[in-house]
Amino acid sequence: MITPSITFMVLIMLSFGAFWIGRRRAFAVAGNRAGLIAMHSRPVYYGLLTALWCAVPALLIFSAWTIFEGAIITQLVVNDLPDEIRSLPPDRLNLVVNDIKNLVSGNVVATKIDQNMQAAADHYRHLRALSNMALAVVVLAAGMAATLVLRQRISGHLRARNQVERIIKWILIACSTLAIFTTIGIVLSVLFEAIRFFQVIPVTDFIFGLEWSPQMAIREDQVGSSGAFGAIPVFAGTLMISAIAMFVAVPIGLMSAIYLSEYANRRFRAVAKPLMEILAGIPTVVYGFFAALIVAPVIRDAGIGIGLDVSSESALAAGLVMGVMIIPFVSSLSDDVINAVPQALRDGSYGLGATQSETIRQVVLPAALPGIVGGVLLAISRAIGETMIVVMAAGLAANLTANPLKTVTTVTVQIVTLLVGDQEFDSPKTLAAFALGLVLFIATLILNVIALQVVRKYREQYE
Repeated sequence: MITPSITFMVLIMLSFGAFWIGRRRAFAVAGNRAGLIAMHSRPVYYGLLTALWCAVPALLIFSAWTIFEGAIITQLVVNDLPDEIRSLPPDRLNLVVNDIKNLVSGNVVATKIDQNMQAAADHYRHLRALSNMALAVVVLAAGMAATLVLRQRISGHLRARNQVERIIKWILIACSTLAIFTTIGIVLSVLFEAIRFFQVIPVTDFIFGLEWSPQMAIREDQVGSSGAFGAIPVFAGTLMISAIAMFVAVPIGLMSAIYLSEYANRRFRAVAKPLMEILAGIPTVVYGFFAALIVAPVIRDAGIGIGLDVSSESALAAGLVMGVMIIPFVSSLSDDVINAVPQALRDGSYGLGATQSETIRQVVLPAALPGIVGGVLLAISRAIGETMIVVMAAGLAANLTANPLKTVTTVTVQIVTLLVGDQEFDSPKTLAAFALGLVLFIATLILNVIALQVVRKYREQYE
């Protein structure tokens, strides 16, 4: 059975074949070494141009086809349904369409299936098979036709290199535009749902409220039926855990980067840096297990030993383990930035009589400060966005406290908690997740703007 993935793989192989055809044709047109020298571009550019002509139009057709295929097939299937089904309200009709798709995919729970539903599912399968076959024919035919057309155009005067660079430039522009519109789409999707939330819950109650209990009651006479959506405890827990993590990660990461780049020999650096970066590859759930099973009990036992009241899940345990996890981000980026500082700056400092430590403090670190700030910002973003460690080591309770030995929660944990399971996007409980995400986005944006101002100030000073 032909599938879009098979068609895509065949198209990739056809593009490699087009590269070979274009390159071979360039050698044939040149004839000899003198002919190759006289040609406008090297043979590899003729091969690349042929491959791009083969792949780009076919991929555009492939993308457009796969985007609109589902909607078109669904509409054709709905048009063939009986009148009593097609006349249903839109929400009921969507449920019928979902049942048909479940039949097509094999996700069927009921033992008895309606004949109309089964006929619609069979029709859906038939149309999808025809669509996949037509997609393969159209895409591969377009690729082969473009390859043959360009093969005939290859000559010594064809500006293959210029055309390849122009096509790659437009591909890069398209990728950049797609990334920009994706970011805009994410922001707008969060913003629209957050506006719906703020139409129900006042902004002041959300921003300045001191109680967070978004569980909505089933009955109106039930206690707390309106819920409590004061986000101060959630933001306070996020800031506390992130601050603890940064107090661990920034000093250790920065000092290790200074040692590896300025003091360590090559043999030690070749071993120590990869070992440190292994920490970044450990899954966060493993850190969560480590925090819940090792760090949290140690902190609790130590606190009890000196007479402190320590919760079984605490912000301190989550922050410490999160800081260990973030060390490679600070260390690796800072090490790369410090190594990028020109050696001439160090030599000039030594020539003026400064020691190595004075050179590091007065010359290297100020020159590398923009990159170090960028690494710290990345680490802060990683800390704010972490979820698993907080769930397993800090808990879910939204407590407004400054005691790191108590249970707290974070914004990301609450977002996951509010959106888990089958939820309707009509209640403040679910929409609160988007409000939390919007405020977190704004806070991160303000942090980045401040950091850019700091970087710009020092960059102007040292450039």
